[in-house]
Amino acid sequence: MSGERLAIIGGRVIDPSNGVDALVSVYIAGDLIVAVGDKPEGFATDQEIDAEGQIVCPGFVDLCARLREPGQEYKATIASETAAAAAAGVTTLCCPPDTRRVIDTPALVNLLRERADSVGKARVIPIGALTRGLQGKELSSMMALKAAGCVAVGNAYAPVENLLVLRRALEYAANCGLLVIVRPEEPALRNRGCVHDGAVGSRLGLPVIPVSAETVAVAQTLVLAGQTGAKVHFGQLSSARAVAMIAEAQSQGVAVSADVAVHQLHLIESAVDGFDANAHVSPPFRSQADRDCLREGLAKGVLGAICSDHQPHDPNAKLDAFPATEPGISSLETVLPLSLQLVEAGVLDLSSVIARLAHGPAAIMGLGAGTLSPGARADVCLFDPRLEWVAAGTDWLSRGINTPFYGTKFKGRVTRTLLSGRTVHCR
Repeated sequence: MSGERLAIIGGRVIDPSNGVDALVSVYIAGDLIVAVGDKPEGFATDQEIDAEGQIVCPGFVDLCARLREPGQEYKATIASETAAAAAAGVTTLCCPPDTRRVIDTPALVNLLRERADSVGKARVIPIGALTRGLQGKELSSMMALKAAGCVAVGNAYAPVENLLVLRRALEYAANCGLLVIVRPEEPALRNRGCVHDGAVGSRLGLPVIPVSAETVAVAQTLVLAGQTGAKVHFGQLSSARAVAMIAEAQSQGVAVSADVAVHQLHLIESAVDGFDANAHVSPPFRSQADRDCLREGLAKGVLGAICSDHQPHDPNAKLDAFPATEPGISSLETVLPLSLQLVEAGVLDLSSVIARLAHGPAAIMGLGAGTLSPGARADVCLFDPRLEWVAAGTDWLSRGINTPFYGTKFKGRVTRTLLSGRTVHCR
């Protein structure tokens, strides 16, 4: 055992990957977990971290977080957003390929990883583009992207030209052993919509996005996934019907998984009342019945992960007429407190919430993260579930303040984050 030796003592350790939920200590040597529980023989501690009254768990893994670099540094940077991630207990960030220089070459993958490593606040996993330039026509060089370190590919919000392109992409990805991440939406059915096709959207006179825009895309992809044997993950589902479709496919043995953005578990279509552009998201907030089914799908494990779907914007992006504003919420720093509200509401127990934030997303991506197993990287989050704070001002680190939760008082706050055994955030 080499490097600085740490002992995190006095805390309630929750590691769902190993079924641990107990008042025990965590021992770290250098960048690795050495033991959870009894102190290893001959282990000499260089530093003790007192975690009394706090939860000690694996660092969180976020399946969808836009960092805006390269190309949109006026919105945010890798430095600003990984600092926000560290403050949120997130140690691994998966970055979609729709940066302004599309992640469709090994050079871009290497650039992102190098910039994140130089900042040193969080680990960044670039998701490669499914098609060149996200144009939806020609397949990207997936094997080269995999060799550069990509474990998944996707086309983000950009549609593929037709189902034949999607089928070939799934076949290629399957041959490469890559996960395909799909943000399901049929563009013709979305049309120019910006809110849910429901009572609120009708009353406000805004163009709508029907649930079928999501479910038709899910159905098409499921058929092709079963046919090609590709491993598919559906990102940021919003509807009850889509959850039911995923559950049925899983029961039939199709290699498919799904996640949900944390704000979709709380807000519904009424959030856009008053034309609040901070509630302009894609997919849109839907009915309360949809939200309740998303929660149920999460509790049953149909949805294996909670993600932030973090999208920081500059102030001007939200100042136009509602349909012309850019969709998305700056949401890294609200993932934990909003997830803890699910515990208070009786949707999930605390261990299950941590599983959906850490081990679940890591398993979906095939990453060796989200666990406190001996030999694993020492990515650790400590949080105080009783600590109250306001999501505003100096307590907000992301460059984007575009969130309907800005100024809200929350309960539950990260006090320390370790990345490979090194403290990257401490309150």
